[in-house]
Amino acid sequence: MSQPMMAAGFVAAFLDFAVSRGADRSTLIGVADLDDAMLSDQDSRVPVAAYQAVIASAMQQTSDTALLLRHTLESRLEMISVVGQIVHHSASLPHSIEQLNRYLRLMAENNTLAGRDRFELLHHAGEVWIVDHMHVAGADYIALEASFARFISEFRRSFPDQTFELEMEVTYAPPPHVGEYPDLFQIPVRFHAERNALRIDPIWVSEEMGFEPGNAYVFGVFTRHADALLDQLEREDTLRAHIEAHILPDLHQGSLSMDKVARDMGMSRQTLYRRLKDEDITFAEIHDDLRQRMARDYLTARKVSVNETAYLLGFSEASSFVRAFKRWTGQSPRAFRDAAA
Repeated sequence: MSQPMMAAGFVAAFLDFAVSRGADRSTLIGVADLDDAMLSDQDSRVPVAAYQAVIASAMQQTSDTALLLRHTLESRLEMISVVGQIVHHSASLPHSIEQLNRYLRLMAENNTLAGRDRFELLHHAGEVWIVDHMHVAGADYIALEASFARFISEFRRSFPDQTFELEMEVTYAPPPHVGEYPDLFQIPVRFHAERNALRIDPIWVSEEMGFEPGNAYVFGVFTRHADALLDQLEREDTLRAHIEAHILPDLHQGSLSMDKVARDMGMSRQTLYRRLKDEDITFAEIHDDLRQRMARDYLTARKVSVNETAYLLGFSEASSFVRAFKRWTGQSPRAFRDAAA
């Protein structure tokens, strides 16, 4: 199974917030093996593990275990992700939750849901609950508390005169910053519960509580963009894409082990070979094609020299890279770089 990916906008926004609270930016980027170019487009994809590494490092640097929670309560989803724009232009709360479930993957992939919707609007005994079905284990609780904080903060900001949240149930134990829950959440919270759920005022599911009308056109613009992003993810969600994600961080090493990649993907070499054969491609072809595409990107951007590009792609000598590039494009790297300029 490939590693879960997420939108870079969330990482970039949290990174800026953490730095404003005293964390060192270069250290945060370093622990996650990221760079500013990877975070420049909020729709680009980065590993969820990288985001988690940034959060852990920022919490350690600031000695604040509630840092992600604070950031969620103070940030605006529509400034981070196109999904935020879609939610804000939905017709009602049930409609917005439907959109969240539909476009959740654009924000972050979660391999524990097994095809189930993450959020459910539940009516029971006159009460209305938003249930979060995400599996929580260990330190994962910070993602869950941030999930409910996002609902609360967005409604507090958009509807300051109307009560939204009433109480919360969570399966996790009281966190180190539990003493700040009354100020941050401002509602009763029950720990060690059987589910993770947020109770809201029933008025939000009544017919008279629709959102601001007249946004159908804007809603359509954003959903078309989100649908295009989903289509792109689905096209890339192949064995080849998973292999590329595993070998890209080690591309500079040159010789890559198919055994190691298979092991990292949770399968044997024989299984990986058989699946590659089913897709009519070899491991060496994937490696070679990835090198070619990265070479084009590096040279087009003109941020690195030909020799530096050769190193980044794992060629032991620049002359070997020049021969490979001529095989790929019919041009020398220098001629391609000059033409791109």
